[in-house]
Amino acid sequence: MVRDMTEGKPLRLILSFSLPILLGNLFQQFYNMADTIIVGKCIGVQALAAVGSTGSLNFLIMGFATGTCSGLTIPMAQYFGARDEANVRRCAANALYVAGAVAVALTALTMLFTRQILEIMQTPADIFQGAYDYIIVIFGGMGVTLLYNLMSGILRALGDSRSPLYFLILSSLLNVGLDLLFIMRFGMGVEGAAYATVLSQAIAALLCVVYAVWRFPILRLRREDWRPSLPHIRRMTGIGLPMGLQFSITAVGSIILQSAVNMLGSQAVAAVTAGSKVQMILTQPLETLGVTMATYCGQNLGALKLGRIRTGVRQTLVVSLACAAVSFLIGQFAGQQIALLFLDAGETVILGQVGLFLLLNGVGYPLLGTLLVLRNALQGLGYAVPAMAAGLFELAGRAAVAFCLVGVFGFPAVCLANMSAWIMANVLLIPVFLLSMRRLRHTYPSKD
Repeated sequence: MVRDMTEGKPLRLILSFSLPILLGNLFQQFYNMADTIIVGKCIGVQALAAVGSTGSLNFLIMGFATGTCSGLTIPMAQYFGARDEANVRRCAANALYVAGAVAVALTALTMLFTRQILEIMQTPADIFQGAYDYIIVIFGGMGVTLLYNLMSGILRALGDSRSPLYFLILSSLLNVGLDLLFIMRFGMGVEGAAYATVLSQAIAALLCVVYAVWRFPILRLRREDWRPSLPHIRRMTGIGLPMGLQFSITAVGSIILQSAVNMLGSQAVAAVTAGSKVQMILTQPLETLGVTMATYCGQNLGALKLGRIRTGVRQTLVVSLACAAVSFLIGQFAGQQIALLFLDAGETVILGQVGLFLLLNGVGYPLLGTLLVLRNALQGLGYAVPAMAAGLFELAGRAAVAFCLVGVFGFPAVCLANMSAWIMANVLLIPVFLLSMRRLRHTYPSKD
């Protein structure tokens, strides 16, 4: 269902739009966790560490790709808010061209250089081959991952946050079945988990394309819509590429930190892997509110309703702080129990490290919530470059911990790296958002 977010009570619209995205994100985590659970339980801790050691590299490449796709759809949200259907269609067609080019380029680069990057990251020798076997398959399926993320972004730009959820539910269930088939039946190891993920994402992508064209007349592109348009491509890439770079810059900081963790040994890698998986679940409400703000702000900027933008951001920040408190409490009382999905109860040292990781990270969840709301709001307003600059600040925060603290304090320092990054990003984002809203008030004649 297409949803116009320029009319009605802001908080009610934001929450109703967020709920399907939250469920979808949780299923996406389930989708990713299925690999980790089955690998950890069926193959062992070393295999778990092998998959986990690729997380930051995966984020570097796939984060750039999916961030770019998300940015490509923001002008669509703005055109939709302005009721300009012709430009919505032109954006959709040209976004496919840009996403295709990104997929081809990144697939070629990762096929050539993944092994060298893992070596630079000092991936432990006992998990190196497993890490390579897993991530190279994931990168080989990049095209279908981009297609799914682009189509999901297009649907969300039009106010439909439910349809991608349905495809993810089906695909997640399929992913689990294929994991069990490839790993337990065929003995394919970590490669089997990667193939299961890629095949499941391919099905979700194809279903999303078919449904979007069938269900939404606005997405039935005409011959003239398919003509490449440099003005549309420039506008979309002007937002999409900085968004992609923002993800990648953040990921570089994670890679630097991962390299420091790798030097602590495979046990520390397994602890960070399990703790990060639990944290991904706990922080999904914060991620969801951030994603919603990009669409909400984009549509309302297109409608020139700046007052609604201010109100929506303010109310969402309050909800985000409440969600951060709840997530922290769940992490403290149930975090280690959730980690048992990935680890055996006998791994007491690793479970203790997971508890410390969740404690020191959880204190910073309010900072993370603020970061996500403001960064996505700026992206929805078209200010992608400041959002990218916030990624540089995150990189500085993580790198400082990796270079200066991990070697001295060991694993506890690893647990402080994220909070350092979140503090640094907010130092930039808060004043930039306030200045950007002031600039918009002087630039556009507000209609509210």
